Amino acid sequence: MNEKANAASGMAVEDNCKLKFLELKKRTHRFIIFRIDGQQVVVEKLGSPQETYEDFSASLPADECRYAVFDFDFTTNENCQKSKIFFIACITTFNVRKYAVKFCGKP
Repeated sequence: MNEKANAASGMAVEDNCKLKFLELKKRTHRFIIFRIDGQQVVVEKLGSPQETYEDFSASLPADECRYAVFDFDFTTNENCQKSKIFFIACITTFNVRKYAVKFCGKP
């Protein structure tokens, strides 16, 4: 596993994250959920192409931070099938102060 920490954040990204994102672009996955494990971003869950947004949102924990990409299919007003990939940061009920204390040791 080859990972390098980002100079700005100090956070490493597991090689598998990029690989799975490239697979998502080829429509192998509907979504990818990422989590922070120590000082590294890792893939937590892959959604199959048949899964829906409801399946995706049900996969997110209520009290922990997650990052995700979701491949959204839609039809335009001209009846043309399109797809857009969205990056989503899920931090709604996440306690940033508690996270900073847990991982950085700072109050």
